[in-house]
Amino acid sequence: MDSVSPRRRREVIDALRRGTVPANGLDLLAVGLTPFESALGAELESVSGGAAVFKAVRGEYGSGKTFFTRHLAERALRQGWATAEVQISETETPLHRLETVYRRITESLRTATVPPSAFRSVLDGWLFTLESDAIANEPGLQHSDLSLGQAVDRLMDTRLAEVSSKTPAFAQALRGYRSASLSGDPATADGLAAWLGGQPHVAASSKRTAGIRGDLDHFGAMAFLQGLLAVLKDAGHPGLLVVLDEVETLQRVRGDVRDKALNALRQLIDEVDSDRYPGLYLVITGTPAFFEGPSGLKRLPPLAQRLHTDFTTDSRFDNPRAVQVRLTGFTKERLVELGTKVRDLYASGTEHGDRIRSTVDDAYVGDLASAVAGSLGGSIGVAPRVFLKKLVGEVLDRVDQFADFDPRIHYALTLSQDELTDVELNASRAASDLDSIDLEL
Repeated sequence: MDSVSPRRRREVIDALRRGTVPANGLDLLAVGLTPFESALGAELESVSGGAAVFKAVRGEYGSGKTFFTRHLAERALRQGWATAEVQISETETPLHRLETVYRRITESLRTATVPPSAFRSVLDGWLFTLESDAIANEPGLQHSDLSLGQAVDRLMDTRLAEVSSKTPAFAQALRGYRSASLSGDPATADGLAAWLGGQPHVAASSKRTAGIRGDLDHFGAMAFLQGLLAVLKDAGHPGLLVVLDEVETLQRVRGDVRDKALNALRQLIDEVDSDRYPGLYLVITGTPAFFEGPSGLKRLPPLAQRLHTDFTTDSRFDNPRAVQVRLTGFTKERLVELGTKVRDLYASGTEHGDRIRSTVDDAYVGDLASAVAGSLGGSIGVAPRVFLKKLVGEVLDRVDQFADFDPRIHYALTLSQDELTDVELNASRAASDLDSIDLEL
């Protein structure tokens, strides 16, 4: 832990104090992911080599789906990839509107050096690569802007040939973006960059400059995703990890909308399987009810067949290479292991580290884990978020700041309704009082 930078440590601890999953540093907290490491590494390597991979991650609330995907994203970023995380929702990001999904991808796009949205940075990096390659092929081009521009256009046409055959507007807009950037017309460049990113309501004047019209539609979005992958690879990013999170929300939408969304998902999976998206690692997350229930995948049998995986055997023998993997969630032992990792990380960043380790020893971490789980009806699976928030914000912070604070004497665990999510709140209610549990009908 001593080798962790102060900034990285602070970002992780601050996120846990807020009760959220840290955006970075998840390798410091990884618990129970060892069975997946080898398979995920092989899949990342395969996609970096030009393949495409689809993966479904299932698990109940609190099983660590968000942690799993962000840990995978962090691993991909370290290998030079770009990543994007999209929250599926009926109003903000309906899955059947792939133009909206594409827009969210570009808005949340990040690289190891640029936070969201890194889309504009990627475009500029790609154009710089084209210029560098053109000059490397013909060194004399650097003395003529006109000749260099023509050479870059030729390279652009060559590298986007497959995309242009289906959606020539993508290459047209890129050319227009480059021209506007070079000519000192930021308004037009901004408009065309927004249009390439799938944004609606771009000024008609900007689009006219590039000879394009209209807004991106469902089918155009799939071609634009191809274009984005080509740009990323040329810009030095061997792959793009896209996470479509919380697809189980489809179970709560109107029947016809749900059917359209499931069909869009089937279409995406088929496109991945047909190698239309080289360099794409597409991950979806959902609850078991979505994958097995009547309101989920089973409404579209061809999709259910594509994602079917046998989970009837002991979870110890699950196949991490399968198209669908399950997260079994936390046990008491894993929760304590996670708590001790967080305590040691916290202690390594303060001058009172020895006092923290001795006061908040492994036995106390276990007692707090049991207390939190007990307050949530014994549901270990929904305990991690609350447990870590209490451990950091109400125990470790106080031990660090007050030399005479002893959590065994001065601290009593309390849970307020205001700090709990709906799932945590339901778990905290007495299991015998069934009328007190909120059900989504």
